[in-house]
Amino acid sequence: MRPSPACISMIERLVAFDTTSHRSNLDAISFLRETLEALGAQCRLTYDDERRKANLYATLGPTDRPGIMLSGHTDVVPVDGQTWSSDPFRLTERNSCFFGRGSADMKSFIGLCMALAPEFLARGLETPLHFSFSYDEEMGCVGVRRLISDMAGLPIKPKLCIVGEPTGMQVIAGHKGKKSLRCHVHGKECHSALAQGVNAVEAAAEVIAHISTIQRRIRRDGPFDQSYEPPYTTLHTGIVKGGRALNIVPRDCEFEFEIRALPGHDSDALFEEIRRFATSQIEPEMKAVDPATGLEFEIMNNTTGFDLPDDHPAVRFVSALTGANQTGRVSFGTEAGLFNDAGVPTVVCGPGFIEQAHRPDEFISADQLAQGEAFLRRLMDYVCR
Repeated sequence: MRPSPACISMIERLVAFDTTSHRSNLDAISFLRETLEALGAQCRLTYDDERRKANLYATLGPTDRPGIMLSGHTDVVPVDGQTWSSDPFRLTERNSCFFGRGSADMKSFIGLCMALAPEFLARGLETPLHFSFSYDEEMGCVGVRRLISDMAGLPIKPKLCIVGEPTGMQVIAGHKGKKSLRCHVHGKECHSALAQGVNAVEAAAEVIAHISTIQRRIRRDGPFDQSYEPPYTTLHTGIVKGGRALNIVPRDCEFEFEIRALPGHDSDALFEEIRRFATSQIEPEMKAVDPATGLEFEIMNNTTGFDLPDDHPAVRFVSALTGANQTGRVSFGTEAGLFNDAGVPTVVCGPGFIEQAHRPDEFISADQLAQGEAFLRRLMDYVCR
């Protein structure tokens, strides 16, 4: 199976925009907006504080009734330090696969939506089609929060949303939430031969070890949900920075950790357990040497998870479009949880596989693109006359 030439051409246009998260996405958003406005869509933009990035919310078709929203993020992860066989910002076909940054995650889904938009319109939309294209999803679903806030002021909200993250066209009815945290440990510097300092690195290490202890407990005792892999909440320390020289007791140390919680497992309670250990078991000994020492925690990002029952109308509807009898759950996060929290029932379903994303030579197969196109054409049968 192969996608239509129009779909390939549109994906090629989108991959060519370097929308790496540290760059602006305005050129890509302008292209998407102009393409949709040429079809008569009503478009709204929401910007970041520097107005270097924007979300696009667009409605095609009637505006007096709730419609179906197709959602994707425009940003991609960096290619720095990766070895590619071809230009990552030029869609390249080899062996029935299309290579390029964002081909899997998730410019192909956006490209399919855009390529088929004229056909949706030509067939006569009776149910509105909404498009939600966001910035900085890869940074923790940052941009879409402003789009959702702007949507709250609309007289009519979408009745359901499909987030087209790469799931191999499997209907995903739930995913874990993610809380990203940073801890800054303030110690007291001195010569390492003396016992007058407070070692910030060692204090951080004790807290990190406690995080690992909590992870071992959860891995052993749960809670468990076999719909997920792994079937339990995970905690992970990913970055540690501290110390200037071996013969200096380090004054500062900073580490970042995350909690990916099953829906229903309270990540706030887990964070409080970690914070309470730090303040009750580690800080008193530090402050006995110098009251100015201690630990400060910061929540960098909090992306909610979600879990819809398999018999939810939104899940049943998207399952009917795919022809699948089963749904799945995933451990990676998406914008779906935020949309669900905002009152728009949302499921995740899109072409490609997450294993093929973020890597050198990121790719999507022609068959997956064709399946995604067929999925949207079945949606066309539903929303058009």
